[in-house]
Amino acid sequence: MTLSETTLTEARTVFAQQGRVLLIACGALAREILTLIKANGWGHLELTCLPANLHLYPEKITEAVEAAVEKHRADYERIFVVYADCGTGGLLAERCAALGVEMVAGPHCYSFYEGNEVFAAKADDEFTAFYLTDFLVRQFDAFVWRPMGLDRHPELRDMYFGNYDRLIYQAQTNDPTLDALAREAADRLGLRFERRFTGYGDLVPALAAL
Repeated sequence: MTLSETTLTEARTVFAQQGRVLLIACGALAREILTLIKANGWGHLELTCLPANLHLYPEKITEAVEAAVEKHRADYERIFVVYADCGTGGLLAERCAALGVEMVAGPHCYSFYEGNEVFAAKADDEFTAFYLTDFLVRQFDAFVWRPMGLDRHPELRDMYFGNYDRLIYQAQTNDPTLDALAREAADRLGLRFERRFTGYGDLVPALAAL
């Protein structure tokens, strides 16, 4: 007796899926995730990224994540969403739960890089802090300066940032070049500069658990 073509196809699909985990992530996390995958030998984790500039339009994140889940679901045993809430007002968590996929805990990447519990404990004292990560330091003009119109209307700076008292650079790596760029960004925004090495924070245990 031979297996039907349908059964053979199903068997091949199951074999192809076995143990494979797809990470659907914000493009702003790509470098960090790939670094962790390589450093830890997590060969069963594969990465696909959505455009980092979705953060400029958080109302679009939930639908984009759902479309990616539906596109790739059949090819993987498990899918994990590497987005925090990211301004979706809880909608992303609700959609992920409905889709049966897990996601990184936390309100945003600043929080899970710091460690969600630590970030929450500092929230009252740092209410007037503006945060940058390695990615945002590299892409400061593209994701902060130009989208806010400061390249065209520098006089808007004090309107936007007048209630901030410092820029906190959450460093994932020790890179003097990024340190210098982050300090320059603080100067451009008229804010006191503070550097804080966070490493990858809660992102490490979240991926390790997979």
